[in-house]
Amino acid sequence: MKKLVIILFSFCLTLVFGQKISDYKYISIPGKFKDFQEESYGLDGALIKVLQSRRYIVIQGDKEQWPSDIKGKYCNVIIANLKNDSNFLRNRLLLEFKDCNDKVVFTTKGVSNIKEYKEGFQDALKQALVSVPASNPTEIQVVANNTEQHKNENVASSAVAENKTGKYTNGKMNLQKIQIDGNQFILADPNSSVPYATFKFTSKKDVFKVKMADGSFTIGYLENGDIVIDIPQANGEYSKEIFSGK
Repeated sequence: MKKLVIILFSFCLTLVFGQKISDYKYISIPGKFKDFQEESYGLDGALIKVLQSRRYIVIQGDKEQWPSDIKGKYCNVIIANLKNDSNFLRNRLLLEFKDCNDKVVFTTKGVSNIKEYKEGFQDALKQALVSVPASNPTEIQVVANNTEQHKNENVASSAVAENKTGKYTNGKMNLQKIQIDGNQFILADPNSSVPYATFKFTSKKDVFKVKMADGSFTIGYLENGDIVIDIPQANGEYSKEIFSGK
């Protein structure tokens, strides 16, 4: 039971903080950072170089000049900003990343004892970048207020009403179904802190996008009251993992 609480707590943290910086492929940086309008100290070039080495695609300029594959998809781009957080003793930088809703996704700070501005800021930036992960892009979930969204919510609500929680087994393992919110639920192993599978509703009733414990994605669906997961096999085919209510 304690481990189930840990699972729920960890999952809720993911819901609260949403996307991670590593979920993004594109990072936008301004031509000049507001706190470094008069002198950039080479920070923009240094930042771009490191981000590119971590597989991000760095874009600059107006949105109209962005690559064609992200035009109109501004929420697939994260915006970077450097802030001068120095005091009279140390050169300090704050590296901040915001999403399309102006929400801070990731913040990291660098501090340098080097007194000279250029060398000190470069050193502080180097420290701040240590904690920035490499790009591992995923689909950015954008909430849109339209008819299709309401339609999906209605589908999700009806499915949730059918079966909110319960115990399921495939004959080899016993899992607990836990409803996270109106759009997703998990199958949790009481002996593990990582959900066995996470199910997100799609536009089709009783069909789910499933994320497995190892990070892989597949499809799941409801069939005669059972929860079925299509498990990918090495030969490219799929096998059915059927979990029945106990």
